[in-house]
Order: sequence, then structure tokens, then C-alpha cells
Amino acid sequence: MTLYVGLPRRLLSGLFVLSLVALIPAWAQSKDDPNSAKPAGSDAATPVLPAQNPPDATNGTPEKQDKRVFGVFPNYRTTDGNVAFQPITSKQKLLIGLKDSFDWPVYPVGGAFALLYQLEDQNPSFGQGMKGYARRYGTALGDQIIGNMMTESFMPSLLHQDPRYFRIGRRRGGVMYRMGYAASRIFVSRTDSGGRQFNFSEWLGNGAAVAISNAYYPDTRTVGDNIERLGIACATDAFSQVMKEFWPDVKHALFHRHEPVDQPLLSEQHPVTH
Repeated sequence: MTLYVGLPRRLLSGLFVLSLVALIPAWAQSKDDPNSAKPAGSDAATPVLPAQNPPDATNGTPEKQDKRVFGVFPNYRTTDGNVAFQPITSKQKLLIGLKDSFDWPVYPVGGAFALLYQLEDQNPSFGQGMKGYARRYGTALGDQIIGNMMTESFMPSLLHQDPRYFRIGRRRGGVMYRMGYAASRIFVSRTDSGGRQFNFSEWLGNGAAVAISNAYYPDTRTVGDNIERLGIACATDAFSQVMKEFWPDVKHALFHRHEPVDQPLLSEQHPVTH
């Protein structure tokens, strides 16, 4: 019963924290806005992030992706899914995992989760007070870092899968379709050759992270506890991908209300199906 009763409560609490943290620093987005004034010709000298598809001579430059969703959540592995697929190297996969794991917002987000765990008295052996909070903060950071590196770097490199999230945009379907697509990417992955297969990197990577976490979670080492943590990790990733899919729409509504929104993402010359 622990799995079926505890999972919804803990998952909803975690998603609430993510949503709350996302709403606090909207002002930070204006600092990272890619449309802010830049010196002429500066784009030509800017290297393409490994999470983006390189510009294609026949297909145009891919849609630019913000480094952070809502100015908070690291967004280094989102790319435009409507341009010709180009694979990335194992080194680039490692860089994506490192950026997602050690970007500064990871630390306040970890603090928010630690506070939630403190209030719920998860892992009672950690105790309360500053000592208990410090242990929960360290384990929350460990969960994020190990999970990111496993699912975005190590497993994708080992299994020859692509860890990026391929955003489809508003021209590919309505809100419900895009939500379903984004959430379902925890089950579907691109391969290095451009094909599609079950997202082994997501599930095996999070599974490995959960197994490692048994070393620092003395109170939750049962099979049910491990399955619960795996479900929460994968559900959180699905929620994160939904935010990444819709963040450009939200940003447009918040910061660019007078700009045209009808610019198609999909290339008519080189359509990419999903």
C-alpha cells in the first residue's frame, strides 16, 4: 500500500514545489532573453550548444532554445524537433549532463525539495533542525546530479540514444497533443542514427540512480520504496519536458505580446515526422 498511497501525495508535492519555484524568478528570464540587444554579428561567433541542432544550409537555423525554463530550470538538452536530425557525440552528451547538473538553479531547487522533505519528515533517521535539513539538502542534490548524469550522459552514451528533448511547437498540434507528446518522451527516445526506440536511458538511468541512493537513504530501502522513487523521478522528467515544450509560448505571452506568433517551426522543404 505504500507505493499506491504514498506515490501520488509525494509526487504532487514535488510537482507543486517545481511549479512554485518556476513562478518566483520570472524577472530572471529577461536577463537570459536571447532576443535582447546584441552587438551586430555577435551570433556568428556564438558556438552552437550541444543540445541544439547545428545550423543546416538547406533547412535554416534551428529555433533558439533558452538556457533555463522560467529563468530557473536548466534547459540545455532541448532542441528544435522540426529540423533535420543531426546526432551528437558522447562528449556532447556528457556536457549536457554536466550543465544540467551543476547550473546554479539546481541548488535552490534542491533546497526547496529539502524543505518539503523536512516538513514531511521523510527519512526520520535524518532528524530535524539544521542537521536534518543539511542531510536532506545533500541527498536532494545527490538525487538530481546522479539522475541527470545517468539519464543524460552515461546511459545515452552506452546505449547510443539521444538524450535531447525534441520540441515540436504549436504548429505541430494543439495543447493536448503537445502535452501528450512531451510526457510520452520518457518512453520514446531518438537513437544516434535518428531512429526511435524505447527510452532505456530514462528508465535504466533513473533505476541506477535509485539503486545508488540506497546508500544514503537508510529508511527507504525496500522494493516498494525503490519503485516509488523511480516512478517519481520519471514522472518529474515528464513534467519537466511539458514545461520545456510550452515555455516559448509562455515567454511570448509574458514578454513579447506585440511580436507575431505565426512563424512556423516546421520547414516545408524538409518536414520531420514524429
